[in-house]
Amino acid sequence: MKFDKNSVIGITLLAFLFIGYFYFTRQGQIELEAKQKHMADSLAALQPAAEKMAVAIDTASPQSTQVLTAQVGSMVQKGNAVETTHVLENELVKITLTNKGARPHAVELKKYKSTDSNAVQLNASAFNKISYLINTGNNETASTDDLYFESGEVKKAADGSSSIAFSLRDSSGKSIIHYYTLTPNAYSLQWELQVKGAEKLFSQNKINLVWQVQADQQEMDIQTEKRETQLGLYDENGYDYFTMSDGLNKSWESGLKWLSIKQKFFNTTLIADQGFSHVDINCKMPPDSLKIVSQAVANMQVNLPATSATNLSFKYFTGPNDFQILKSQNIELENIVNLGQGVYAFVKYINRWIVMPVFDFIQKYALNYGLAIALLTIFIRLLTYPLIYSSYVSGAKMKALRPELDAIKAKYEGDQQAFSMEQMKLYRSAGVNPLGGCIPGLLQIPIFFALYAYFNANIDLRGVSFWWSKDLSSFDAVFKWGFNIPGLGSHLSMFTILAVVTNLLIALYSMNSTPDPGNPALKYMPYIFPVMLLGIFNGLPSALTWYYTVSNVITLVMQFVIQKYIIDHGKILAEIESNKKKPKEKSKWQERFEQMQETQKKVNAMKEKTSKKK
Repeated sequence: MKFDKNSVIGITLLAFLFIGYFYFTRQGQIELEAKQKHMADSLAALQPAAEKMAVAIDTASPQSTQVLTAQVGSMVQKGNAVETTHVLENELVKITLTNKGARPHAVELKKYKSTDSNAVQLNASAFNKISYLINTGNNETASTDDLYFESGEVKKAADGSSSIAFSLRDSSGKSIIHYYTLTPNAYSLQWELQVKGAEKLFSQNKINLVWQVQADQQEMDIQTEKRETQLGLYDENGYDYFTMSDGLNKSWESGLKWLSIKQKFFNTTLIADQGFSHVDINCKMPPDSLKIVSQAVANMQVNLPATSATNLSFKYFTGPNDFQILKSQNIELENIVNLGQGVYAFVKYINRWIVMPVFDFIQKYALNYGLAIALLTIFIRLLTYPLIYSSYVSGAKMKALRPELDAIKAKYEGDQQAFSMEQMKLYRSAGVNPLGGCIPGLLQIPIFFALYAYFNANIDLRGVSFWWSKDLSSFDAVFKWGFNIPGLGSHLSMFTILAVVTNLLIALYSMNSTPDPGNPALKYMPYIFPVMLLGIFNGLPSALTWYYTVSNVITLVMQFVIQKYIIDHGKILAEIESNKKKPKEKSKWQERFEQMQETQKKVNAMKEKTSKKK
């Protein structure tokens, strides 16, 4: 069996980059799991207590509520404290608000389904809330989360928007009003906080918001969802993000415009028009068994003007990680969509300028997303065809030079330096680039990582079936078993199998069409790489492994057609002979390289001579 050495270099480099990418992106998850195991007992112990506390509050009797009323002073509504809920909704969302704390209680996304086929519910747990402290007199404070606001009626405007006001007043004229508005076809809930008597209700002209966000499991694989969960923010330096991990603590002193808890496909974002003057956030990742992806508590300060009457403007965005929808918010919220981050941040430009526009155009006319991905693959291969063709021509030239290289190798057997010098001379005289065969493998690196990020973040693929895959945004677990195999997992993806098999076919075809490199180790490289792909690809989205399968089939066809019908081997030989007759000017690099080799050769000769004398 035979295989081109230069292709092996490209494949090996590609393999190491693949492994490096997935290794570093998954190290955080490994550390996360270790911390989860360490904290599992304490979390389990705290959970019952938290549940009892929630039950105690929710089931409080009128008498206990009246005691609370007495404790917080006169800043309460009249009558018995009773929790009521109210709904604002449009074509996209149904937002339930509660008068207890005058805050959002739950959000239902009408166009997206959860794993149980019901509408996706966000921020629906008792953990989710936003509150702040107010002064109630006699050096006492109360949290708005413990207070029952007076509810107004839901009002409908002529433009289709709906709104509701929650108020808290006292006899001296102090008041707090939470005014919520939901416009048509929007995921953003506008929140106007109107205060009278701010200098008495708040200390040091600051309001201290406490924002609690729990991201519940929305996808089939919670491990993947945890790996994709991030804390996103926008401050005076622009957008930044942190991968969510247990014990993550961050602080910002000023300039923060918005803070977002971003899951794989959905996010909850709090936006302050006036900005936050100080923010502290603490995060944790509960055990998988609780079906909770993450929990975060943010303490956020907002400066108040030195006036009695104050109006603050906020927005809640609770919705999908759809790039275009987020971009329409005009606050650079689209950056939370991971189209390429970290070391591979450069691929986001490939996605934004090429992949996204082309795929959006194709999917409008394709019968299904599987076909759209196949057409995208064909487009990408046509786009890269000139470079691929050039690499095949380079490979054909290398094949034509093989007899001369074999002769040089036989002549300088045992003298690697002399062989290398003569080899470089032959390449230069023939006009051959010895690294030309690496181009196809190297070319796939940025494209692969761009598509990995794109298919992993494209919410349009969520829940879309194609052939045996029930969800193109996740792996297609055709074969499952009840235990974990290191490096493979507890399932096997059919699209991954197809990608590996087609990769093997490419390797076998290349081995049978190129000369024997003479190194036995190189013969096994084509088999090793697909096996590595099996472990790497098995947990990737079906969309990506389907793309890779189609790409491999196209590669096989292109190899056969180009090498059999397009490349004129006689013309290549004539070109090589013509190049040999042309005078060649050595580059400075070549001159230095040959000088170094000559110097090393003399040093080795002197060492040999000295050892013989001894």
